[in-house]
Amino acid sequence: MPFAVDLFFSFRSPYSYLALHKTSRMVKDYDVDVRLRPVYPLAVRVPGFFKRADPRFARYVVRDSKRVADYEGIPFRFPRPDPIVQDMATLEVAAEQPYIHRLTRLAAAAQLDNRALAFTAAIAPVLWDGSVANWTEGDHLARAAAAAGFDLAALDAAITADPDRYEAVIADNERDHAASGHWGVPTFVFEGEPFFGQDRIDLLIWRMTQKGLTQRI
Repeated sequence: MPFAVDLFFSFRSPYSYLALHKTSRMVKDYDVDVRLRPVYPLAVRVPGFFKRADPRFARYVVRDSKRVADYEGIPFRFPRPDPIVQDMATLEVAAEQPYIHRLTRLAAAAQLDNRALAFTAAIAPVLWDGSVANWTEGDHLARAAAAAGFDLAALDAAITADPDRYEAVIADNERDHAASGHWGVPTFVFEGEPFFGQDRIDLLIWRMTQKGLTQRI
């Protein structure tokens, strides 16, 4: 039986996107099942977070995430538009959040099908790799989803018919995320131990190897 790891993921987090590449390699190379569990970004989960945070926090994330992408050779550009509707001058987060609600619920739908990692690995690059001028327009998301074996229109229709079902999945993810011992994303959790950040995947593999993790044949 493969080892099981929960991955708490947000579509707005550059580090969550950057973690997908190593995560996919880990799943390919090792006998491990990564259960990606989408959560809302801090801007939604923690109202007023960015107003209280030191302004250097966001500036550093912008600089560092680009640096990590360059180092890892990962195509990268901040999404256009931002998945969160936010006034970056006042840091006010809009009450209506059509983009992030849709993305997170879609991933929750894929989670119910036990394919959230595959779905997210297909969709996230549309936002983050810089190849799409406006990811909300046209059929960019639909084509990416189809390439991973998903019918985006069918998922959207199911969510529209019963949004509370998918919100309940997200809320459950957020409760388990909070209980894991960390609040940020990406957070990997193995046997109750949290590993925060895309730069902790090697440490996660080391820990699992201590417990008997083997490479795939």
